[in-house]
Amino acid sequence: MNITSSSKLRIWEAALLLAFGITLTVGVWANASEAALADRVLRLHVVANSDSEGDQARKLLVRDAVLSRASQLLDGVQDRRGAEEALAPHLEELAQAGAEALARTGSRDQVSVALADQWFPTKEYDGFSLPAGQYRALKVTIGAGEGRNWWCVVFPPLCLASVAEESVETAAEGVLSQDQVALITGQDGGYVLKFRLIEWWQELTGNI
Repeated sequence: MNITSSSKLRIWEAALLLAFGITLTVGVWANASEAALADRVLRLHVVANSDSEGDQARKLLVRDAVLSRASQLLDGVQDRRGAEEALAPHLEELAQAGAEALARTGSRDQVSVALADQWFPTKEYDGFSLPAGQYRALKVTIGAGEGRNWWCVVFPPLCLASVAEESVETAAEGVLSQDQVALITGQDGGYVLKFRLIEWWQELTGNI
């Protein structure tokens, strides 16, 4: 191998090492960002009985009933683990609130409520977005649970912020850091790219 070829090889080796270093750095950031958010929020996952127009409409009534009761139980809670502890003894009560909302429409579908770890896709809401990842969730299943999902956040009460005419910043105060609020609201710019990096890293590590 001549000197020129050897020099080119070293350049390629350096480039590959640099690319690996950047990939690793981005991956560590992406994993840490998603994990930090997941540790601070409790998601809400409502699954309709079916995709029929009626069942989809009833799904929203159940959502509202469960959120209304959950918000009362979460009054004064300061963190995600505290939210779980506050809700765990009242899962049947939350299910009953949902069932009563259904009964008022004439539906006899059952409602079940559980706390579980679940994977969520990247989702945009009114005023904020959350990256894909594994989150702790309050899962509400209606009837056969074969309809389209409804995802949001039960703690902090980000999904109720717009209803109460509060800002996301106010709803997340004391729970999410300023950097995390800036990330999910897009205040720091480029959150779509950052969320795609998070998804890319999760797919990469998942395939490996």
